[in-house]
Amino acid sequence: MHNEQIKILTASLKRLLRRGAITQLVNIIKKTHMADLSIAFKELSADNREKLFALMDDPEQIGDLFSLLDETLFLEFVKTVEFNKLVNIFDHMPSDDAASLLTLLDEDLSDQILSKMQKEESDNVEQLLSYGEDTAGSLMVTDFIALEEEVSAKQVIEALQNKYLDVEMPFYIYVIDEYEKLVGVSSLRQLVVVHPEKPLKEFMAKDLVTVKPYTDREEVARLVARYDYLAVPVVDDDNKIVGIVTVDDVIDILHEAATEDMLKMAGVGEEYIETQTVFRGTRIRLPWLFASFLGGVAAFFIIGGFEENLAKFTSLAAFIPVIMGMGGNIGTQSSTIVVRGIATGVINIQDFYKVISKELAVGVILGVIYGLFIGLIARFAFASESFSLMLSVAVGLAIISSMSIAALVGSMVPLIFERLNIDPAVATGPIVTTSIDIVSVYCYFMIASRLLGL
Repeated sequence: MHNEQIKILTASLKRLLRRGAITQLVNIIKKTHMADLSIAFKELSADNREKLFALMDDPEQIGDLFSLLDETLFLEFVKTVEFNKLVNIFDHMPSDDAASLLTLLDEDLSDQILSKMQKEESDNVEQLLSYGEDTAGSLMVTDFIALEEEVSAKQVIEALQNKYLDVEMPFYIYVIDEYEKLVGVSSLRQLVVVHPEKPLKEFMAKDLVTVKPYTDREEVARLVARYDYLAVPVVDDDNKIVGIVTVDDVIDILHEAATEDMLKMAGVGEEYIETQTVFRGTRIRLPWLFASFLGGVAAFFIIGGFEENLAKFTSLAAFIPVIMGMGGNIGTQSSTIVVRGIATGVINIQDFYKVISKELAVGVILGVIYGLFIGLIARFAFASESFSLMLSVAVGLAIISSMSIAALVGSMVPLIFERLNIDPAVATGPIVTTSIDIVSVYCYFMIASRLLGL
């Protein structure tokens, strides 16, 4: 339904731009969420984008649009924006979004924008830029509410109504002591249900989950997801709060991390295909496909070594695809489960034997089930042949061995990479599928050779 609405929005914008219906276009811009407008914006021609952008006069709204655009589209479009307007837009953006977008720009242009921004805003942005790209410090919002523990609930509400109107996301009231150290936190709900004269120190939560500015951003995302927080405070080495990482940024992190891992496991790099050139896409995929190529060559020589057996029993060839396919599929499933578990923190290296034994057990059970099914199919398909019984047993045992070994390898490889401090998502996919293909073919022909007396 939502996709249909985006299509209607895009078609309406194109039609109104063609007619020059300024009033209607302005109304649509005001009423449409920037997340939807950013998708429609991508579907417009460069000329229509400029026309639509010229009708947008709210710098905060434009800042939201910029932060939602694809990186390539943002970089392409920002070149057409007049410099002073660009500075005004960055002045009105949340500091974390501004810092993130400035890192994408040319260094000279980024410095020029920072030098022209309001001092308070530019100082906040420069502070964020001083942290590593993948750290909590680079993500945090420096606008937050921190009040001393003696302040009453009534005074907090008054402060929210008068002093903190510009705070982007006032999820929590952070409580500090006389030395400005973080000592507690209160939700807005707690604030309105207690007696107005009750001080923060009497109803604040003291069991805090905090992160440092240099904490890895994926670790921050895991903490927010685990505890269902709307924001997590970032504190310095003296336990003074310097910012917060909000749930909207965490969603972006989880989305990016999941996408990166999927692309890495497929051996196509970390970038979306629309941001890759033909040459770069080819260069990234080449080494991983070479691993598959070597696996195919190895399987070719294994099958070639059993050429005489195939000549006597051509029916053996009929089951090669299903044996390799079943092994490859369960290997991919196991490796995906383990890589995801490592990425989300559910699985760690101490669970090595527990994880592989569990996946091996699953592989054996599934292998027995499908081994029986495919063995029965082989028995009835070649019922007229004298060797049909042994063939069905060979196929069944090959399926069991293939799926069991595949589950073992699929769960073991990413854990080994994790122990070696190598990103499990990078090489798990190609290595697992290639090795399983080789092992499956070899096991199949060895079992068949023994049972059929070859």
